[in-house]
Amino acid sequence: MSILQALDSYYGRIPGVAQPGWSNEKFGWCIVLALDGTVVDVEPLHVSDGKKRRVKGYPVPAAVRRTVGIAPNFLWDKTAYALGRTAGEGRRTADEHAAFMTTHLEALEGENDEGLSALRAFLTTWTPERFDQAPFTEDMLDANVMFRLEGELRYLHERPAAKTLVARRAEAAAGDDSVMCLITGEKGPPARLHPTIKGVEGAQTAGAALVSFNLDAFTSLGKDQGENAPTSQSAAFRYGAALNHLLTRDGPNRLRRPIGDATVVFWADASEAAAAEAADNIFALWTGDITDENETAAIRDELKKIAAGRQLKSLRPEIEEGTRFHVLGLSPNAARLSVRFWLTGDFEQFATALARHHADLSLEPEPFGWGGAPSVNRLLVRTTAAQGDFKNIPHGLAGEVMRAVLTGGRYPLSLLSAAIMRLRAGDNAATGWHAAVIRAVLNRQRRTHVPEEREIPMGLDRSHDNTGYQLGRLFAVYEMAQRAALGNVNATIRDRYFGAASATPASVFPLIVRGGQNHLAKVRKEKPGWAALIERELEEINGHFKPGPGGIWPRSLRLADQGEFAIGYYHQRATKLTNEKGDALSTEALPEQTEGVDA
Repeated sequence: MSILQALDSYYGRIPGVAQPGWSNEKFGWCIVLALDGTVVDVEPLHVSDGKKRRVKGYPVPAAVRRTVGIAPNFLWDKTAYALGRTAGEGRRTADEHAAFMTTHLEALEGENDEGLSALRAFLTTWTPERFDQAPFTEDMLDANVMFRLEGELRYLHERPAAKTLVARRAEAAAGDDSVMCLITGEKGPPARLHPTIKGVEGAQTAGAALVSFNLDAFTSLGKDQGENAPTSQSAAFRYGAALNHLLTRDGPNRLRRPIGDATVVFWADASEAAAAEAADNIFALWTGDITDENETAAIRDELKKIAAGRQLKSLRPEIEEGTRFHVLGLSPNAARLSVRFWLTGDFEQFATALARHHADLSLEPEPFGWGGAPSVNRLLVRTTAAQGDFKNIPHGLAGEVMRAVLTGGRYPLSLLSAAIMRLRAGDNAATGWHAAVIRAVLNRQRRTHVPEEREIPMGLDRSHDNTGYQLGRLFAVYEMAQRAALGNVNATIRDRYFGAASATPASVFPLIVRGGQNHLAKVRKEKPGWAALIERELEEINGHFKPGPGGIWPRSLRLADQGEFAIGYYHQRATKLTNEKGDALSTEALPEQTEGVDA
């Protein structure tokens, strides 16, 4: 099923959605008119949201599609059109207001309805200079305004005569042409321009097109605009209304934060509305940024059970078997929208893929501040974004990671390189976040492409005979020796050498070993028990290295081995060393504990 077909199907299940010829638009003000067209008052339509005021959406006659031309809306518009005033330079405000006046005076000619007659009388006598007087205020400038009659609660466009007029104008605009719609397979008047989609983060505030042919390169065979991919006006309206509904800010079918630059919406197809809503809520819960410890623990337990083979219906009986689920990621692209990803399938397939993703991320011990089941956004900002800023998450990478998470496919190798680059740039390898991501990327790649290669263990495995892994362990032990000898220092060997040691061991490890011997000499004098444990660990690790033509240390490590270096470092650093008497030594027992670990 295509994106547009799925949206067209979803339209029929949306309660209170705008009907054909209408759209939901945001309004800040309503002008109250007397029967003779004089202005009685101006009403604010904002709603309070804490300390802030925000505009509210109302169903009104469908907004026109504006590009560079002048095109007024019917029975409402922004102040530049409706009142002839704007906060900007207003180079063409007079022309915009004139177009609004002409359209309405012609359309309302001969109408006997009191409300429509009052609007016509208002436009006949209105001058833009009147805006400088009460009850108008500068706060109104460039906001959408609508009208109503004094003493009535309904707005002017909600009057039966107004609705009839809107329908009549829509029929006249449709014309007599008919095309075979590529969405529904039915014949109907063609949509020359597709609907404007609003709510995508980073896109134009006036909206952008999901489907458009606004450049000659997009057209063929001399066809113009929508003729290149025939779509009926009714189908275009339905998919546009459905998508705009899904993109409602803070709505239940939209992830609160974009994945990279992609705004993500999702919806379920089920025979019962309650079952579809249950699937939507669970997906939002499993993929959102949940901070409550009880909720994250419950999510983690559910996903562990699914990963172990438990069927979804035994955990969530409210979800129907065979529920179809759709996930759409949209990113801005000038006046258009780009589809970052479009995923559709059985909801249980999505649940299984999510469970497998969290299973692949498992690490012992858990990374610092892990919280059970981190969202894709949280995972990427901790491992790939400079300065830990969501805005710095690589956009293309975020989309590919989301696709891998929801399909169970391979993670992009660019995720591996991005995590390693952040470690080289100074990210703290001791938190374990990078190690978890790197292990997931490498294990999933080996599972699908190199099944004979051993997977990286979840916790410390002294027998895991990978050079990068053992070098990472060795680096962690020498760091432990430094901290045992010197305590809290301004820069540890991790701060100085981690990136170079993981990429070119032969050039760095001789320096690390030389400094480590000095540190061990001091520890032997002051803390002989700790020295014995550290030396025992060094002896075991060094037994994995075989001298070669270039010496005991490799001159360079492959990217995958650099990833294993980070994992070995985390495993070793997080492990307690014990002697025959049961005495333990760990990083927590040393003078410096987990400095620099991000919350």
